[in-house]
Amino acid sequence: MTLHSLPIFVRLTGRPVMLIGDGEAADAKRRLLERAGAMVVGEDAQAALAIVALDDPQATVARLKARGVLVNAVDRPDLCDFTLPAIVDRSPVIVAVGTGGVSAGLAAALRQRLEIMLPTALGELAEKAQALRVKFPDSRQRRAAISEALDDYLSPYLRGSGDPEPHVASLATLDSRFRGNTVVRFVLESADPDDLTLRQARALSQADRVLHAPGVPPAILDRARADAPRIVSLAPPVDPGVGLTVYLEMAR
Repeated sequence: MTLHSLPIFVRLTGRPVMLIGDGEAADAKRRLLERAGAMVVGEDAQAALAIVALDDPQATVARLKARGVLVNAVDRPDLCDFTLPAIVDRSPVIVAVGTGGVSAGLAAALRQRLEIMLPTALGELAEKAQALRVKFPDSRQRRAAISEALDDYLSPYLRGSGDPEPHVASLATLDSRFRGNTVVRFVLESADPDDLTLRQARALSQADRVLHAPGVPPAILDRARADAPRIVSLAPPVDPGVGLTVYLEMAR
């Protein structure tokens, strides 16, 4: 399994970004860049990023790429080094939905759905979670505890039955089911990652390492934390090591 693109969040405050073109598309990109604090400049300036909003962008894109500039060409995903996602802003939480430029309409539809699902106080919640570094100095315990608490907090919203009043205070009493050194074993009935149970998905998202029998599909393993090592093993470990170990095998 490979990523079509690597999602990154770039801080542009006070930094130059080229915007080449005019009309509605260019105006929309200008508003977005200004909202991110970027200095909008022309092609003659020095910048690492450029957005090209022209009817015939090939020559301009070629010039910019020859200079080592990363380029977004509006409505031309085949020419793009990067694409601009649909954004749900709950600062400092930002949710970005990208389709690799294939369907801006689909990205917008997903963004609209997420706008309804995600509470407006999510940014405040994130700031409260950041303050818990003192309570949980160990990064693994902090990650597991915060992940579990936020799952509990967000579940009603994701089911469409959320109370509009945020329960931020509940973060003050965080605890985790995955403290200490633990092995969780799952026998999977399906190779489809959409069939994972909530418990299985949450354990994978919190795992410090994932051991798996041969035959567990990459699509399942991709649901684990990106920095958790994947290790082929014929049996669960005797010594689990520090933190949470998830062992996966397929049902016979």
